[in-house]
Amino acid sequence: MLYIAFLRGLNVPGRSVKMEYLRGLFTGMGFASVRSHIQSGNVFFDSDQDDRAVLGETIRTGLSEALGFEVAVCLRTVPEVEALLALDPFKDVAVTDDLRCCVVFTNQRIDPALELPLMSPKKDIEIVRTTEYEAFVVWHLIGGRAPAAKGFQERVLGKDATVRFFHTVGKILAAAKKG
Repeated sequence: MLYIAFLRGLNVPGRSVKMEYLRGLFTGMGFASVRSHIQSGNVFFDSDQDDRAVLGETIRTGLSEALGFEVAVCLRTVPEVEALLALDPFKDVAVTDDLRCCVVFTNQRIDPALELPLMSPKKDIEIVRTTEYEAFVVWHLIGGRAPAAKGFQERVLGKDATVRFFHTVGKILAAAKKG
């Protein structure tokens, strides 16, 4: 099975990890056909393991031991990411220079009773749609700055999550499919 690992917390200040090294860590954990895409921590790999919880824990533990810090690991398959993109969740959003359309990948189920759209108290994060394990979020840039994940986003969606721009998710999927 081809998996896409969306990793959180790599190549941010104080946590520089070269992609060659990261690929080596995944290979060392026994995964096959390991590739990476852009520096934000997107790794493609093959595994016979179909228990996602076991697979995620193996990767989290291996990365934590090797890197010395915790890394959130959100695993998805190519068909799952294709289905997310097909939802076209931002079709009604008028994109401007001060907006960013994002996908928050989580490992915790998102409360299906969440009343949407849901705006953060600071009016910088708006959750417009959810699936079981993803939230489609509009970032409202304030002073040209993106909102912080800590606070509202973590309270509503959980800490074990990572964000990618929606258009970047399409590029990640295309790279994964190139094999």
